[in-house]
Amino acid sequence: MTLPSGYQRLEISTEELPAVLAEEVELHWLNLFERCEPAQRAWYQTFSASDCRQQLLTAFACSPALAELCARHPAWLPELILSKEIETALPESAWRDALRRLCAECDNADALAKCLRDFRNRHWLRIVWRDVNRLATLEDTLRDLSALADACVDEALTVLHQQLVAERGEPQAADGTPQQLVVIAMGKLGAGELNLSSDIDLIFAYPHAGSTVGASRSDDNQAFFIRLGQRLIKALDTRTPDGFVFRVDMRLRPYGQSGPLVISFDALEEYYQNQGRDWERYALIKARCIAGDRDEGERLLTQLRPFVYRRYLDFSAIESLRDMKSMIQREVVRRQLQDNIKLGSGGIREIEFIAQCFQLIRGGQEQALQALQLQVILPELANMAYLPSQVVDELQQAYRFLRNTEHAIQAWRDEQTQQLPDSGVALTALSVAMGFGDDIEAFQQCLAQHRERVATHFANVIAPPEVEPSVQHLSNNRWRAMLDDLDQDKVRDTLVEAGFGDDATEAARLLVALLGGASVLRMQNRGRDRLYDFLPLILEDLCEADSPAATLLRVIPLIEAVLRRTAYLVLLIENPGARGRLVKLCDASPWIARQLSAQPVLLDELLDADSLYTVPEKAGLVSELRQRLLRIEKDDLEAQMEALRHFRLAHVLKVAASEVTGSLPLMKVSDYLTYIAEVVLDAVLDIAWQNLVDKHGSPVPLGDDQRHFLILGYGKLGGLELGYSSDLDLVFLHDLPSDCVSDGDRPLDAGSFFTRLGQRIIHILTATTRLGALYEVDMRLRPSGNSGLLVSSFTAFSDYQHSQAWTWEHQALVRVRAVAGDEILAQKFNTLRAEILAKSRDILVLRDEVVGMRQKMRDHLLSASDKNAEFDLKQGTGGIVDIEFMVQYAVLAWSQQHPPLTHYTDNIRILESLAEQGLVSAADTRILIDAYKAFRSQAHRLSLQEQKGLIADTALGTEREIVSRFWQQLMLSP
Repeated sequence: MTLPSGYQRLEISTEELPAVLAEEVELHWLNLFERCEPAQRAWYQTFSASDCRQQLLTAFACSPALAELCARHPAWLPELILSKEIETALPESAWRDALRRLCAECDNADALAKCLRDFRNRHWLRIVWRDVNRLATLEDTLRDLSALADACVDEALTVLHQQLVAERGEPQAADGTPQQLVVIAMGKLGAGELNLSSDIDLIFAYPHAGSTVGASRSDDNQAFFIRLGQRLIKALDTRTPDGFVFRVDMRLRPYGQSGPLVISFDALEEYYQNQGRDWERYALIKARCIAGDRDEGERLLTQLRPFVYRRYLDFSAIESLRDMKSMIQREVVRRQLQDNIKLGSGGIREIEFIAQCFQLIRGGQEQALQALQLQVILPELANMAYLPSQVVDELQQAYRFLRNTEHAIQAWRDEQTQQLPDSGVALTALSVAMGFGDDIEAFQQCLAQHRERVATHFANVIAPPEVEPSVQHLSNNRWRAMLDDLDQDKVRDTLVEAGFGDDATEAARLLVALLGGASVLRMQNRGRDRLYDFLPLILEDLCEADSPAATLLRVIPLIEAVLRRTAYLVLLIENPGARGRLVKLCDASPWIARQLSAQPVLLDELLDADSLYTVPEKAGLVSELRQRLLRIEKDDLEAQMEALRHFRLAHVLKVAASEVTGSLPLMKVSDYLTYIAEVVLDAVLDIAWQNLVDKHGSPVPLGDDQRHFLILGYGKLGGLELGYSSDLDLVFLHDLPSDCVSDGDRPLDAGSFFTRLGQRIIHILTATTRLGALYEVDMRLRPSGNSGLLVSSFTAFSDYQHSQAWTWEHQALVRVRAVAGDEILAQKFNTLRAEILAKSRDILVLRDEVVGMRQKMRDHLLSASDKNAEFDLKQGTGGIVDIEFMVQYAVLAWSQQHPPLTHYTDNIRILESLAEQGLVSAADTRILIDAYKAFRSQAHRLSLQEQKGLIADTALGTEREIVSRFWQQLMLSP
């Protein structure tokens, strides 16, 4: 290698830096010299021999990102040293004044982007230098980083607002008052506690409706501010050769990604008043106006304060925060984030939760608890005697240590992470940055002590009380004796004596096979001990089951599934309630047992009986899923897909648990299973849309907050009759003209965009991951079936339904609903559906076609079971499909004279409409509805027992006779 002219090695001693870092620093030093001018080289040589030498070594050792910035911009560090900026924290006004002068010279978007990035990077270098060398306190670092972000957002907004006014005119309220965008910062930036590599959570709002004036083309205020918001995000978030300014996250706005980018104050206040969730209260604790019209921003936050802080003592906040923490803990386990100093046990998030718990409970009465900064709140908790002074001292010390550790981790590569490095150079650098030199063990011990204290205090304040370990039953001795002498005959005899009945022989065989199998023999001693501690407990609990042996046969596959993850056994050992619920559910349903065996992560759901047997309403499902997805990086599709799958699995389990225990009736079961699917579809559409827009831009004209895309649900989804294993019959529509083109760097015409959107939605739904597929999807009901376009335009769909669709396709249209997407397009579809269903038809021809289609289905789908003294609940004569076909015939035959028949898509409400219209007597309607419910209830029970939809030929005879009689009268009589 040819060394640069004048290059001198640093010759770092082990006293100055550990050897593993010295070599890295030498390489950074060489890289710097290769890019310096001669005068700069001389300065660096002199500086490296000055009293500041150790600062240079520490900064280069602890932050390769800083060293690279110095190499890319060799003049920056000399400027910062000579101007003495490196020695002190800057006043808030200095940030904006300096950036304003620089931005004044920017005459286009590219110049502004470079100006902002250079400003950010230069000050990031300064802040990191001060932080790793402990020239700054933690408070200095947090304040500087937050002030840097405030300045960048505010000055960028000012420049972009002026440019857009020149193009589109000035936005004004109806009374002529000029309007400005209001930028609300949430999270760490809102609290003035930004970290070194954090993204920034923002909400955009504007005070009043109106339109722009002063330009040849006028926009309404929302369109203007949406355009301005898009430009602001692009100026800050887009990665260029100079990097980005800050990653911008807008998902905390009302309705998340599916909501408009900018919203008026009135709409924002109405949203929080009518739809705001507990987690949104939690988020708004740290809300702060950082840019735009600050007076209006403060007015908005004042209006929202009653939503955040209740006038009364609100102890429900404990449960809300506990639930949020529980969800985070599950994410930590699933994503193996135990070494994450933010989310892991005893991490930063737990300290924040402790403070915010008291804020939400008492903030309405104690205004001092409405402060934004955690380090202001904690001392107040001691002053008010809500927490002992020692606890607060330990939390403050831990917070400072953890936040300094977080900054040191992020300084390494300027990456948004809180994950501890597991070994190597990065871990040594972290130890050095934290003041422990190369004594990594001492650093780790200190960190562990802080986390342990935090976890303890968190448990005392917010975590649910731990269940005491179960006291062993005296009768466990017989089970331990049985396991010590694992003879199959003796095992069978013991099971028989305990009441395990006729299946005891098979249960004994499988139990002996399990314990003598290779999987158990290969287990480490600790895991095997857990297994042998667990078995006596579960066997004793099984004695309380209605069918102990059958239930044991269902539990054994679950035990086999967790042999490599015996933490699940510990969960069941230490939580008798969860273990009892496991036995109860597996006793009631082999389907539930198989779900738990396939996905043991669902055992977490058994810990809380209230949660397990309580199914949230749809709004609660929406809120919960949104919280889960907000904790995931918006470009991490794999993690989003896993979160969606876990959400669905958990809530379907809750529905099944509620059904088998009798707390949820049949109609509610189908409703909730349908709600779950709708909420998932809505989130999948959001994710797929955002993914595609990131790549290709949006095809929707600016200022239009509709997506012009609709997902239709056919069949059981459309009729709100989903079962546990139902697939989704879907059709996709769009209504953008074909000449619309997306506005990204890789533009697509509207047709291609929506086709790719449909493909991405199907991929997210059907891809098999660690947690399986979300749903099986059937797209064959779209126009022209499998040979048709994946996404139809609304015009083409309408033309097809009017002129080409078969009668059976109009039958299918009876049970179709818009389940996700554009509300305006959904209204258009509803109008079209009603129009098609109410077409004039020849009643005799229609009846012949419906009867002919029913006979084809019966001939093709009805099994030979009818000949074997069994009745097929769905396809059998007088069964479910006969009722469905009669309902569909009635809607197609009579809707022209009776339009209300088109209002509903589920069979029961359509039957009720027939009675209301005087077409069927109320008594006959009730009889048909009762028969329909009886069939479906039996089908649900069989599904949970993993049995086919077949019953004895003598069962439900009265109901079948009634349906057959109605079929004869309506469909076959002259």
